Amino acid sequence: MSDLLTADEYRAIAQTMTLGGNAFIDGAARPAISAETFPTINPATGVEIARVAACAQADVDFAVRKARDAFEDGRWRNLAPAERKRVLIAFAKLIERNRHELAVLESLDSGKPVAECQTIDIHETINTIRWHAELIDKIYDNAAPVGQAAVALVVREPIGVVACVLPWNFPLLMMAWKIGPALAAGCSVLVKPAEETSLSALRLAELAFEAGVPAGVLNVVTGGGPEVGEPIGLHPDIDMVSFTGSTATGKRFLRYAADSNMKRVVLECGGKNPAVVFDDAEDLDLVAEQIVLGAFWNMGENCSATSRLIVHEKVKDDLLARIKAYMREWRMGDPLDPSNRVGALVSPEHFAKVKSYIDRIKAENLSLVEGGKTEGAAFVAPTVVAGVPRESVLFQEEVFGPLLSVTAFRSVSEAIALANDTTYGLAASIYTGNLRKALKTAREIRAGTVTVNCFGEGDITTPFGGFKESGFGGRDKSIFAHDQYTELKTIWIDSSERCIDETVR
Repeated sequence: MSDLLTADEYRAIAQTMTLGGNAFIDGAARPAISAETFPTINPATGVEIARVAACAQADVDFAVRKARDAFEDGRWRNLAPAERKRVLIAFAKLIERNRHELAVLESLDSGKPVAECQTIDIHETINTIRWHAELIDKIYDNAAPVGQAAVALVVREPIGVVACVLPWNFPLLMMAWKIGPALAAGCSVLVKPAEETSLSALRLAELAFEAGVPAGVLNVVTGGGPEVGEPIGLHPDIDMVSFTGSTATGKRFLRYAADSNMKRVVLECGGKNPAVVFDDAEDLDLVAEQIVLGAFWNMGENCSATSRLIVHEKVKDDLLARIKAYMREWRMGDPLDPSNRVGALVSPEHFAKVKSYIDRIKAENLSLVEGGKTEGAAFVAPTVVAGVPRESVLFQEEVFGPLLSVTAFRSVSEAIALANDTTYGLAASIYTGNLRKALKTAREIRAGTVTVNCFGEGDITTPFGGFKESGFGGRDKSIFAHDQYTELKTIWIDSSERCIDETVR
């Protein structure tokens, strides 16, 4: 799956691709009912690459009606688990067959380096769909221990019509994280991609239909938050919303649920993730490599990005020197060149937001270690800033860009307090050669995923989500993700002697 092409080959694919922007509803590409469109822009060049259907309330209503029809007539949920598995495995194979096209599409639409799209996003998308497909016929229902007088079955049933609202930083992979378990459970799904990155979601829906997912079961409705997101949140016939994005928008979906039908809501939101480096860390070169990866992968446009380095004062200077050395490997440039590791930020608006944080370095009189440069209205060089106090906005607020703040500590208790001094609790990493210290710190840090001596999010077998304002209601990935797309039902069968006697009479 790491069969990278050359820059010329990726550019040739880009030049020959046909980019469709119509919504995908009930098994067909459809323009918005209003016929309105909006442009999707290549952030690296500022050039329009396609027009996308600007859907609204009427389109959401139509998609939900088709999804509800598909759910009620059982064309997907009533298939044998082995048959749903067969279709989803065929879907994964189609994604693999079209992996180069999808990598280019993702890079053009989001500004992500094509090498990352190819080796991480596409690879993990395929793995996610295949893993959840294989799980379909391996999740057992239960019988409750109620004695001889009855048989009590506890069964899982698909929750119904599910809406998946996606972010723009990992469009394909986040779609897979959600539709994998939702389709495996037998739900009908409506996907709202981010306005900035709609194209790969539309292509994925086409491939799912080609693989045999019935019409109406997987739909993609494109458009903005007020026009599509809010109608989804308030729709009385959507049973559940799974959202990944900002904490502020996530809170809106909780309000929408309260103001409509009390639909289930699962949120994966922001993060301000610490890497805690103790003075007994065994390999500072490895630490530096992992911190650079965590901070600058996907240009820092990652909710689990390492955005705060909390380092013991004894090793701070040595570690920063090594970080600077590893940063030289992170070349910035054309995202379609696989030798580049830093691409373009997703939009001029987001670039302006990230640049405003870069400008805070001088405003707060902080120490610029490396970077701080920008190019055009899209590129921000990986940046490290030291001496950041806990009250700084660079310590507290999610930048969502390639900016690493550095804060020194002296004791274990101080390190834990600094790590937890944020409204977020998504991810963290710890670097130490002492197992007891690692376990104590991992237990004390309030985060959904804590890695030791590495940066990461686990793998498909481990749940992903956050504490505090980083998450709500459930987890993506792993077998636990299936829980949120199902309802538990108790079936009580009375087999008491009284019941039998009355039946005989």
